[in-house]
Amino acid sequence: MDSNRIGIIGDYDARPSHIATNEAIRHCAAFLGLKQETQWVSTDSLESDFKEKLSTFNAFWGAPGSPYKSAQGAMNAIQFARENNFPFIGTCGGFQHVVLEFARDVFDLPEVKRPDFDPYMPNVFISGLSCSLVGETQRILLSDGTKVAQIYGLVETEERYNCSFGLSSNFADQLTSHGVVIAGTDENGDVRILEIPQNRFFVATLFQPQLSSTPESPHKLILAYLKDAEVFRLEYM
Repeated sequence: MDSNRIGIIGDYDARPSHIATNEAIRHCAAFLGLKQETQWVSTDSLESDFKEKLSTFNAFWGAPGSPYKSAQGAMNAIQFARENNFPFIGTCGGFQHVVLEFARDVFDLPEVKRPDFDPYMPNVFISGLSCSLVGETQRILLSDGTKVAQIYGLVETEERYNCSFGLSSNFADQLTSHGVVIAGTDENGDVRILEIPQNRFFVATLFQPQLSSTPESPHKLILAYLKDAEVFRLEYM
């Protein structure tokens, strides 16, 4: 393997956020002078034998676009990345499924494991936002000492959203008690970025950095993700 192989976990349908994901990876890799390949991996293909299917990649991206064809397939991929310390970024729908994967595999909550569990109905993990963020650009306060704050080199930033669901406030404390760090919030304290600091790169954002990344101004978070994917490839693949 002489290039980064990025597995994009999601169900590609050429929506603007999917096109933006492909383009952002491409121009950020070009900016860094890295070779890269991207492959979309449909969530329903990951309901079984997922470890074998994912083992050829060296980084993963949880894509926007939920509801996915298979929430369980998406969670299988996130579990694989988290437990095996693969570089991972999840944006929008990817953020939501990071929360659900923790509920299923770390907290071992039986309702999330049931085949008839519907993550797209109101539940204690993911809830509707009090105000939809579809098409919005909003200020984010970055938490001091986090990997994300170090990447940005800032105390606050503005990012573009395209979502209507976020982390339930009742579940945030459970996540942080198990090693997840809140790396960014809005001005009301609502969670917008999560990271797992003990992993090499595991970041989930409710916003979509790919929407604001351009060849002239590539997004810092995506650049850092691809750099880490390259280090991982050279060390372990």
